[in-house]
Amino acid sequence: MTRKIHFTKMHGAGNDYIYVDTLLYNIEDPSAASRAWSDRHKGIGGDGLVLIGRADEKDKAEADFTMRIFNADGSEAMMCGNASRCVGKYLYDNKITTQTQIRLLTLSGVKVLDLHLAPEGVVDSVTVDMNEPILENKKQFISGIGILPDGTFVSMGNPHYVIFVDDIEAVDVAAEGSRLEHHPAFPERCNIEFAEMRPDGIRVRVWERGSGITMACGTGACATAVAAALTGRQRRCSHIIMDGGNLDIEWRETDNHVYMTGPATFVFEGDIEL
Repeated sequence: MTRKIHFTKMHGAGNDYIYVDTLLYNIEDPSAASRAWSDRHKGIGGDGLVLIGRADEKDKAEADFTMRIFNADGSEAMMCGNASRCVGKYLYDNKITTQTQIRLLTLSGVKVLDLHLAPEGVVDSVTVDMNEPILENKKQFISGIGILPDGTFVSMGNPHYVIFVDDIEAVDVAAEGSRLEHHPAFPERCNIEFAEMRPDGIRVRVWERGSGITMACGTGACATAVAAALTGRQRRCSHIIMDGGNLDIEWRETDNHVYMTGPATFVFEGDIEL
């Protein structure tokens, strides 16, 4: 027997997901739902599925709401910065909360969202405390990967490999991203960022593990900003220019946390059968 599920489509800098409120609907197999619904020809279309929930009793002391995220291939992701901003918008704009600061529990820990309101009283941008970058010493600089320059490994709760190039337009993101995602250096697969330093900011293109080329990646933008600082290319504030929009990243010296600020945009809503 089929049933109708109400969904909301939102995007953060072009990184688009399908959002379902699990306070209203139980999605028994979110991996299968994400694969079907993310299809841009036969489904709703998106980079994946995000499930929004309320923190249970054991988590209430540290979190208000929860987020689970499934990539377009059905694999579950640890975290998505762009999606977390949209969750904040969903919760506030739909009057599920009146708080402009939300503690969101993800598989990579609790992220604090500070909501910024437009004059009409809806959320138009969000700053997310992405916590400290994890600079694992498993081999931060990995050499000899094809013809591309060496990159920098940074984890933002999920793994990223950032490669700085002279001409980002000359990079075959699909071919190189797919190859590097599955490189033996990354047994759990990896998100790949290609970045070019420009006068107006850092131009970044993204290959996300499990989703392929995406218009933006919040954790990828954070990882790129950290990598730029680590390699002396930039100080601790970076303007990241992605295919779908721009993000501002600050790696604060005071607490070593990375803060990401960017838009959260409603696209449409509707019902789909499950």
